[in-house]
Amino acid sequence: MSIEKFNYENISVVLVNTSHPGNIGASARAMKNMGLSRLALVQPVEFPSGVAVGRAASALDILENTTVHESLPEAIADCGLVIGASARSRKIPWPVLLPEQCAEKVLQDCQRNRVALVFGREDSGLTNEELQLCHFHVQIPAAEQYSSLNLAAAVLVICYELRRCAMRMAEDRPPTDEEYWDIEKATGEQVEQFYQHLENVLVRLDFHNPDNPRQLMQRMRRMFSRIRLDSMEMNILRGILTHIEFHLDNPEPGGGKSARKRSDSNDEAIRNKQERKRKRKDFTEAAMSKRNVDTMVEILEQARSNKKNGD
Repeated sequence: MSIEKFNYENISVVLVNTSHPGNIGASARAMKNMGLSRLALVQPVEFPSGVAVGRAASALDILENTTVHESLPEAIADCGLVIGASARSRKIPWPVLLPEQCAEKVLQDCQRNRVALVFGREDSGLTNEELQLCHFHVQIPAAEQYSSLNLAAAVLVICYELRRCAMRMAEDRPPTDEEYWDIEKATGEQVEQFYQHLENVLVRLDFHNPDNPRQLMQRMRRMFSRIRLDSMEMNILRGILTHIEFHLDNPEPGGGKSARKRSDSNDEAIRNKQERKRKRKDFTEAAMSKRNVDTMVEILEQARSNKKNGD
């Protein structure tokens, strides 16, 4: 396989709230150096910009095709895999990848799903809320004394690892789960709709209190991010939530009656099963009892025969 056969068009670099337009241009140049072309910006402070054009050098085509978005959820709405760059440990641990692990996962996924590599602000990175929109975090193992990388440098490191990994994976290798999976992964938009639906149902069930959330939804996000549901699995979960809502909305007469009917039916099935089990037990005990009687008769007859022979 040639490295050009990887679907780079499915990979987007997303820059969030970039303050200096020069970093946008330099990031575009880094992307083009490593074969990527899709750049998305979320609320850039200044764009378009002559400074960005000057720093982009021969990557003007990337700037010309750059998309600008009002929010990160909007920018990643069609993505099945989202990886956010983070240099800090978080209050709630999240699955973390090294750059080479990130590259391998991206290249496996990009054959079937859109992928977003998200980079935060120059001074503060991504917020906790933004990082919770990501399936994984990627950390570049810089020196502890000074771990803060220039934005374009961070983009270059990740893009370089992608190209290096692509060159290595171009050799013959068995297919991965992501490549032969039969259903596409759920997109960012589908995932966000699911979380909103889930939270609404949990609130109605009095399981979740928004005034005292205890990080419940953050932990639910982390759990489902590890699993990475496909679109069919997502539809199944949404269907379950909708079914719960229906019965919350219709406790009587329809919902209650149907629930009681199912409950009565289940109780009857359990009783029938217990009855069949009891009958099998009685039959087994009877068979064992008969076998014991037959055995005792044989022993007595044998003893009687031995006694006659002895006489």
